[in-house]
Amino acid sequence: MATLCRPSVSVPEHVITMEETLDLARERHADHPQLPLALRLIENTGVRTRHIVQPIEETLKHPGFEDRNKLYEAEAKARVPSVIQRALDGAEVLPSDIDVIIYVSCTGFMMPSLTAWLINEMAFDTTTRQIPIAQLGCAAGGAAINRAHDFCTAYPEANALIVACEFCSLCYQPTDIGVGSLLSNGLFGDGIAAAVVRGRGGTGVRLERNGSYLIPETAEWIMYDVKATGFHFLLDKRVPATMEPLAPALKELAGTHGWDASDLDFYVIHAGGPRILDDLSKFLKVEPHAFRFSRATLTEYGNIASAVVLDALRRMFDEGGVDHRARGLMAGFGPGITAEMSLGHWQSADGTA
Repeated sequence: MATLCRPSVSVPEHVITMEETLDLARERHADHPQLPLALRLIENTGVRTRHIVQPIEETLKHPGFEDRNKLYEAEAKARVPSVIQRALDGAEVLPSDIDVIIYVSCTGFMMPSLTAWLINEMAFDTTTRQIPIAQLGCAAGGAAINRAHDFCTAYPEANALIVACEFCSLCYQPTDIGVGSLLSNGLFGDGIAAAVVRGRGGTGVRLERNGSYLIPETAEWIMYDVKATGFHFLLDKRVPATMEPLAPALKELAGTHGWDASDLDFYVIHAGGPRILDDLSKFLKVEPHAFRFSRATLTEYGNIASAVVLDALRRMFDEGGVDHRARGLMAGFGPGITAEMSLGHWQSADGTA
């Protein structure tokens, strides 16, 4: 069975704190009638620091969508290869061992995808399959894991490389001053993650079952309004409450596998915000401590979109992993409203913790 190995994660060097974010909101939107509400919502995210690809002074400018997209491409090419190399090294594979690259991102656009550039630059084989996913937003991290699992199930000897590259700061729109937009300005950060799914061997999460679920009639709750100025992020105020309908989907997937979603050994969950984790704890009847990896990502990096799930998993590895054969659940949530879910056992190469 396919094993999801240790992710490699990198965040940019420029840091903005919550205090700086609040000060900027007060300075730039002093006359906003709902400023106190926006400030309270930002504080409630629990995001202490975020990392961004440019100094904040440059981030707050808007040179136009063309220039921003050029910066996305340049930063991706400069930063992604080293993250991939660490993931390959951690999984003990070479570029020539990779059969498919699954690249997820919702914060910039390239055609051909970065996958083509990577194949040329990093000596991946010219027969390497390419699966770029651009429109699943934060759910794409979970989707990438699931598509890698599917691929390795179809081709049991194959290895898949997952890459998530998100520069959310390049989507900042200074003219968007709705409460949802102001909240987003204090929630999202930039980050890159990569991980290998090995068809044979490896230490990590042995993937066993995956599934998707879409909440009906919620397609407009998380979306981009694409304009000449770029991607304008729209966030409905009902989004934080979506764990109530999504928790049953997680329970059903686990039940189909003969597991109880309320009684697993580890949880790697997309941290879109603190209420997502609080509500999931409530509806799954799981102790809040179970989501400590996801909450740490939110606190230290903010919501880094599709990279969150991989960073939370990386933190579990850093803690020493879990016992051999421990059972766990991973899930990413995003536009649709969509959940991408997977189940697996912890697998050690030597059969130990």
